[in-house]
Amino acid sequence: MRIPILKLHNYLLVSIQIDLDDQSAIEFQEDLLNKIHKSGSTGVVIDLTSVDIIDSFIAKVLGDVVSMSDLMGAKVVLTGIQPAVAMTLIELGIHMQQVSTALDLEQGLIKLRQELEE
Repeated sequence: MRIPILKLHNYLLVSIQIDLDDQSAIEFQEDLLNKIHKSGSTGVVIDLTSVDIIDSFIAKVLGDVVSMSDLMGAKVVLTGIQPAVAMTLIELGIHMQQVSTALDLEQGLIKLRQELEE
């Protein structure tokens, strides 16, 4: 099952509503990077509210998605990070100090607009 990526103005919105496995994570990475390239979007909000746990591979893919998006000129804001996901990311050494976060999708969009207008 593919993760839908919606375009809103010059931003991409992603709400991960499925349990991520290795294959769906790789497909998501490819789909998002292709969508950034084709749309020329400058910002991405990835909502993780429905993601309760992640393993080391999914955590690495998520970190890679953020880095790759940045290389392509798209700022990423992560929203809705659950406590277990935050702990897993830190325990695995995936520190995302340069990544903005917000509590929910709406706040993530506001933060993204503020950062891109600076």
